[in-house]
Amino acid sequence: MKEVSTEDRCHDEDLMYADESLVHSTNVDETLREELSESLFKQAVDHAPVAISITDLNANIIYANKAFSKVTGYSQSEIIGKNESVLSNKTTPKIAYRALWERIKQKKPWSGLLVNRKKDKTPYLAELTVAPVLDKDGEISHFLGMHRDSSELHQLEQRVNNYSQMISAVINSSQIAIVLIDAQQEVVLMNPSFKKLLKDVCRDASQTESTSTMLSMLGQSYKDLVSDGKGFNGIELSINEGGGNQKWYNCNGKSIDLENEKPGAFFSPPESKHALLTFYDITELRRRQYDAQLNALKASIAEEQMTYATRETYSGAIYQLQGPINLVGAALKRLLNRKKLLAPEDPIIKALQDAKEEGEKALEQLQQSMPESVVQAKHPVNINEIMKNVISLSIHKLLAQGIIVDWQPAKKLPTVLGIESKLVSAFKALMDNAIEAMDDSSVKNRELIIRTMATKHLVRVELIDRGIGISRDLRFKIFEPFFTTKKATVNCRGMGLSMVQETVLEHSGAVFVDVGTTSGCCMVVELPFN
Repeated sequence: MKEVSTEDRCHDEDLMYADESLVHSTNVDETLREELSESLFKQAVDHAPVAISITDLNANIIYANKAFSKVTGYSQSEIIGKNESVLSNKTTPKIAYRALWERIKQKKPWSGLLVNRKKDKTPYLAELTVAPVLDKDGEISHFLGMHRDSSELHQLEQRVNNYSQMISAVINSSQIAIVLIDAQQEVVLMNPSFKKLLKDVCRDASQTESTSTMLSMLGQSYKDLVSDGKGFNGIELSINEGGGNQKWYNCNGKSIDLENEKPGAFFSPPESKHALLTFYDITELRRRQYDAQLNALKASIAEEQMTYATRETYSGAIYQLQGPINLVGAALKRLLNRKKLLAPEDPIIKALQDAKEEGEKALEQLQQSMPESVVQAKHPVNINEIMKNVISLSIHKLLAQGIIVDWQPAKKLPTVLGIESKLVSAFKALMDNAIEAMDDSSVKNRELIIRTMATKHLVRVELIDRGIGISRDLRFKIFEPFFTTKKATVNCRGMGLSMVQETVLEHSGAVFVDVGTTSGCCMVVELPFN
């Protein structure tokens, strides 16, 4: 005997039940036709949750169920015999009633919304269906009306629509760039400000590519937002739009869980994670901060230069005074060694001794009066930012001389441990020298190349001008105090490059002339990075 598998048995049982179901259905249909009475139908209609009424051909009500009384406020005894027009609020357009009558006279049901009025004169929105009732000859004998009060639903829909329009208007008119992104990194919603931002980021790229670029700029913060729902605030992005135009944005991120809208997910709605990102343009704020920082830097540099100028003046005086004192001392020593010519008590020797002593006192007073350099703490600084500040501080001189700056910063540069104001002052001195070197009618190519780069252990800065250059025999001498190749002026004492060298040495670096440059001069500064 063949053994029947469980799967086959289940299949047979399904067929058996299916056959029984067909038989049962046939029996039920016959039973319904035999057993359902008019009273059963009447009870079902009386207790139906929808307001039901039956009218004659003139719309006079001949029947109304309990739900009808509950919706309208009229009792059955009050409404029977009244015309359906008693419910009209007189605000529904006549064209709606005309369409209703034309439809039902064609023996077809009509559905729509009418503004009705309850017994207490309260208007309500009726969601109405009117159907013609046909007799055995197929002619209209009555009209069946079913309606429910949709006022609350209508108010809710209108409120949702109004809120949606208000929110949409706020989002679309907002200067803050807003975007909503799903788990597949597809844009669900974006406002015009975000579209503009995408064009600024990648002008020639597609929307998908630009969005991907923006998300990559957020780095790990966006990854944490997507994976763990961990929001972030205050991430600053810097975007170069080209043409020297740079913008700054403050970005915030928030995770939003949206429920599945499908009916099948009603009892167990899976959550769909979305990322809401906002980008606030803080360019103007950053520029104001930069201007304030630049002004503070100018003040700091001016104070430092004044201190250095004072030290330069004192050093010059000391240098000038030291020579005569040394000569007096040498003469006095020679005379004292020749005792046969002059005795120690001789007035000449006495005068030389007094001159030497007074000179040494004056020299000591000058040395003691010389202002000391202020000791400042060193902090990590970005040389690209230093050079950017130097260019900004020198912009008026550059424009006045018609000099074009070819700024070639390294994309990635390690930070240097240093004093910002001193480094700016030193590089500005080199910049001023380069500008003055090109202040000559013979210089046709007025170009200043500034480039930064990182070697194995150093940050290297090169300033290349197209001026007359420096001869090889002077490439070390130019760093000596009081040496200058410029014409003697009140503002030029030959201490500029000496100060630069002092600052660079203070930062454990080196400054020198690159003798490999064929035209003009290339000043090189190398600083160890942090």
